[in-house]
Amino acid sequence: MRIWDYMTDQTPPAQQLEFFEIPSPCIGVCEAGPRGYCKGCYRSREERLYWLKIDDATRRKVIGACQRRKQAALNRARRQNETPIEVREPDQISMFDVPLNNKNKA
Repeated sequence: MRIWDYMTDQTPPAQQLEFFEIPSPCIGVCEAGPRGYCKGCYRSREERLYWLKIDDATRRKVIGACQRRKQAALNRARRQNETPIEVREPDQISMFDVPLNNKNKA
């Protein structure tokens, strides 16, 4: 095959291998909003319940739906002048932070 044949070939590309598990979009808010979606990650009750049982392709679809739901919620909040829950940093201490009492020793 010549290079032009590869460029014009209509066969679908090979599927990309996934080496890492898709992490949960949970940010630790875990409170249902008025539409039944989590106020933190915007997943439905069923999406949260079955997260560990669904395959990666379905997880990608759920994450896409969550992003659309979050954008819609932010747009609604802007129209109504509300303050939506924003993504917050986890309460876990970073291993790169210098403790306050040891700042001068470092």
